[in-house]
Amino acid sequence: MKRIAFIITLLIVSSCAKDNSNFTLKGTIKGLKKGTVYLQKIEDSVLVSVDSIKIIGDKEFQLQTHLEAPEVFYLKLDKQGEENNLIPFFAAEGVTEINTTLKNFFMDAKIKGSAQQEKLQEFKLMMDRFQDKNLDLIRDNLEAQRNNDTIQIDSSLKEYNNLIVRKYLYTINFAINNKDSEIAPYLAVSEIPDANLKYLDTINQALPPEIKTSKYGKELQGLIDERKKE
Repeated sequence: MKRIAFIITLLIVSSCAKDNSNFTLKGTIKGLKKGTVYLQKIEDSVLVSVDSIKIIGDKEFQLQTHLEAPEVFYLKLDKQGEENNLIPFFAAEGVTEINTTLKNFFMDAKIKGSAQQEKLQEFKLMMDRFQDKNLDLIRDNLEAQRNNDTIQIDSSLKEYNNLIVRKYLYTINFAINNKDSEIAPYLAVSEIPDANLKYLDTINQALPPEIKTSKYGKELQGLIDERKKE
């Protein structure tokens, strides 16, 4: 009886959470015949599921939750016990749509949703360019090592260090230029937490009050306070 009562309680809580939802994630997974999709977020450094749905013969899905503020969530697919890559996205009140494929779950994802997500995609596009350049430098360095070309080795190392600096400066400038969005503190804590403290402070000071008190605004302040103790 206690077990039955516990299950009923969980169902009631889940139902209430659905009724109180202000965010919907919908979309399709081309090629999926059977599996479970999860809507997840990070709580205390651990991914937790806030909603899920089993898919059987229907590639479409819809998940819901209640958002206190814009936050990065994750779409996860579990296909017959085989967990695929996560798809991260910036959720805000309203509807976000993700269309992807089973074959390339992460890479094929097309996301349409919040203004914060648009900024995140803009940022990721530039990061992809930095990554491409990084791969070119790795290739050049390996070739130089095979040829025992010390001049080219030193040159590629300098270019690599310059690339890292450019990547950090781009992230800092992007955050400051988008200080009115939750994307600013999010990038600071997720992409450059080890940056020079003065740059993190600069981003933090540029944030308006409503962004400073957001989830990632508080995390940025906490990061700065912790770094100052070191």
